[in-house]
Amino acid sequence: MTDRPSFRERIREGLKRTRDVLNTPVEDLVRGLEGPGQDLARVLQTPVEDVVRGRRLLDAGDLGAVEEALIAADLGMPAVEEALEVLRERSAEIARGGLPAMRALLREEIRKAVDRPRPVEPFSSRPWVVFVVGVNGVGKTTTIGKLAAGWKGEGRTALLCAADTFRAAAAEQLAIWAERSGSPFHRGAEGTDPSAVLTDALRAARSRGYDAVLVDTAGRLHTKGNLMAELAKMARVAAREVPGAPHETLLVLDATVGSNGLAQGREFARAAGVTGLVLTKLDGTAKGGIAVAVVRELGVPIRYVGVGESLEDLVPFDAAAFAEGLIG
Repeated sequence: MTDRPSFRERIREGLKRTRDVLNTPVEDLVRGLEGPGQDLARVLQTPVEDVVRGRRLLDAGDLGAVEEALIAADLGMPAVEEALEVLRERSAEIARGGLPAMRALLREEIRKAVDRPRPVEPFSSRPWVVFVVGVNGVGKTTTIGKLAAGWKGEGRTALLCAADTFRAAAAEQLAIWAERSGSPFHRGAEGTDPSAVLTDALRAARSRGYDAVLVDTAGRLHTKGNLMAELAKMARVAAREVPGAPHETLLVLDATVGSNGLAQGREFARAAGVTGLVLTKLDGTAKGGIAVAVVRELGVPIRYVGVGESLEDLVPFDAAAFAEGLIG
């Protein structure tokens, strides 16, 4: 039997497209810093001997090349500006160390940018109630199924609650994922008040001793205040049934949409008290840097990332592995 790829290998493979966007300008730049040549020296107005010895410091053109690459990967301007400032301050170190030094500096800056502590310890209450929120099409239902499968592998039982009663076939889709993950499932009639469905699910979870409840919510467009109000109502109902609930509210963002995810994130953070992020489709985008931008904007940690379509391809987020996968 072949061993599954390690977490770092899966992250690295998932970020390949984004890494390709970043690496070509960085490699070309540092080769220019290290490589001899009369033409390069003349263009940069740098003494030939300094270029040959690898001692030329970064200039505005160099930093511009790196800036363009970071912006193309959707890191967001605040993070890009901070990274450039570090490169300016440590230009001499890069000149001495070449490509490995450049990579190491960028890796560390990205790691620090996305490394956030978890606001709560998972499963510190029972049942552990998790709202999964986000606009249509980002992968909320799939995320719930994968989370349930992962938790079942740890010996935990998670009830899947179909609280999206507005979208046709939403409950049926969640039922399929419940079957795939081997998890119990609760639904109400189509058009039922989502808070009523949630109430019944939480009472069932308590009576049957389930470890967690994963709540699938409607795909709320961030411009629709009434739907956001419904989500806030569900949070109040959950708190009445289970102390402290919802214990986590995970915002699911499609990594392929890039910076558009920031607008969604801001609205959901205001309405739903988002405590963590799930980035889906990270394996299909050249804009994986959006993770940096969203974490900086919302100040909450990334909890999971999707790096494929299998049940096992939703993995807990690791800041160091992400930075390594992004930069190489």
